[in-house]
Amino acid sequence: MKLIKNGNFVEQDFVAVGADDALPDGAVIVPLERWEAERDNLVTRNTPIGVKLESGQHPERIRDDLDHLSVVALDFPIYRNGRAYSYARLLRDRYGYEGEVRAVGNVLQDQFYFMVRCGFDALEVQDKITPEVFEQSVGAFTYAYQAAADDRPTVMSLRQRLAARAGETRAAQ
Repeated sequence: MKLIKNGNFVEQDFVAVGADDALPDGAVIVPLERWEAERDNLVTRNTPIGVKLESGQHPERIRDDLDHLSVVALDFPIYRNGRAYSYARLLRDRYGYEGEVRAVGNVLQDQFYFMVRCGFDALEVQDKITPEVFEQSVGAFTYAYQAAADDRPTVMSLRQRLAARAGETRAAQ
């Protein structure tokens, strides 16, 4: 798998480990269950740590630990399961998480734009994805209709600005 981080293809910097796997040296992403069972030991490793949340595992379970986590990896088990979009928004907007929010699992090209808008800043993508494919997918839409974690202006806010300017122009005449 390739990793896109903040729009750039980068080397994988974290190793995903299972619940019973030996921990390698360096940065790791552990399943939520392992984090909950071994939290104190993992925090003292003095290496970056991440937690992977499966689709039904709400980020509330790690809310108080976010300052210890460099990465929260959110799983997309199948294309029609979109809970991770909501979880990314919760992490960014409600919990104020500023670390990396990574999309893993069934990360599809036609969802890149929406993932970025919801607060994902890293995506594990299939090997066939190129920088050109990513840029084309993220740039597919000129305007946003809904507010999101990316603070991009919505069509409604743009219309309101235009109306306000038109009103100012009429008032000045």
